[in-house]
Amino acid sequence: MGQDAEEKIFTTGDVNKDGKLDFEEFMKYLKDHEKKMKLAFKSLDKNNDGKIEASEIVQSLQTLGLTISEQQAELILQSIDVDGTMTVDWNEWRDYFLFNPVTDIEEIIRFWKHSTGIDIGDSLTIPDEFTEDEKKSGQWWRQLLAGGIAGAVSRTSTAPLDRLKIMMQVHGSKSDKMNIFGGFRQMVKEGGIRSLWRGNGTNVIKIAPETAVKFWAYEQYKKLLTEEGQKIGTFERFISGSMAGATAQTFIYPMEVMKTRLAVGKTGQYAGIYDCAKKILKHEGLGAFYKGYVPNLLGIIPYAGIDLAVYELLKSYWLDNFAKDSVNPGVMVLLGCGALSSTCGQLASYPLALVRTRMQAQAMLEGSPQLNMVGLFRRIISKEGIPGLYRGITPNFMKVLPAVGISYVVYENMKQTLGVTQK
Repeated sequence: MGQDAEEKIFTTGDVNKDGKLDFEEFMKYLKDHEKKMKLAFKSLDKNNDGKIEASEIVQSLQTLGLTISEQQAELILQSIDVDGTMTVDWNEWRDYFLFNPVTDIEEIIRFWKHSTGIDIGDSLTIPDEFTEDEKKSGQWWRQLLAGGIAGAVSRTSTAPLDRLKIMMQVHGSKSDKMNIFGGFRQMVKEGGIRSLWRGNGTNVIKIAPETAVKFWAYEQYKKLLTEEGQKIGTFERFISGSMAGATAQTFIYPMEVMKTRLAVGKTGQYAGIYDCAKKILKHEGLGAFYKGYVPNLLGIIPYAGIDLAVYELLKSYWLDNFAKDSVNPGVMVLLGCGALSSTCGQLASYPLALVRTRMQAQAMLEGSPQLNMVGLFRRIISKEGIPGLYRGITPNFMKVLPAVGISYVVYENMKQTLGVTQK
């Protein structure tokens, strides 16, 4: 038995938290744990014959939203089956799990965190799952706080590329072509080096309320979509996550509008966030704070759906082909999967993100007609063609790798600072 398992048994069994595991506590741990194992065994043994077969594992995992083949189920059985019958009886089941309180599913959840520790500047990813232990011990809020700080550092580090992307989305038409070097030169000439970070303050400030609302809403939607005690499947996770994203975006959307206005604004146009909000309210009214809201909301579905699907696909592929002694993928695999899935999600939702940004900023452009979402799509395609819907995507992709790397390094360091245990 490994040291991690011993520590887990010790902390689980030490009821009175006196730092010692006495005989009474150990017996209580065994009884409680055996009770849980008995319930798990019964729920898997569909035909009540006292044995678990491969087909029963396939069937049970399907109800949890996980699809595996009969061969994969047989591999699971082989790891537990002692007598080589290709079925698992109660004694084999109990002996295998009695001193292994951490299940593989919980290990996978713990190691394959995606949206908490990796921030690429967009906030449309599905929130991560937290294990029951993480929720009970308070580790979840420490992880979210570490993720928030990592996001702030990552966004600040890549802010010049983000501002360039917004400028290219708003101004980069065929008649007014803006390339990467020309864009940077133009911004520095107009407002100096500091202007490259214009709008970043709002982008950082919105992390905290957005994360809090999204996490709270996600937990509520999960409860609505699943029965008590039932594990959440991939489809329910996608629906809950998308709805949580929409709820959070509705709550913080005025800040998205202000971020765009500050980024596109000329030197001296706005004194700061408060001044920007005051001027928008005075000249355009309350409705201006929700310009571009519809394409933003519609963009959540392709982004979150493709990001989740690609990540789960890559995760399953790695677990099937490379997981031998541990389900821990290691840093490079985790970052690679996260960056690739997020990039695919961005690619799918980018035209909607571009139209959203143009709608947020079009009131600032002199002589520009105030078009709705459909009108803007038509105008962009007729004047610039399909490539017009992808203006600014190059600086957007350029910031993915540094953003992923920076956020992950800061996240890991913050976890240590905040005392997040990774056993």
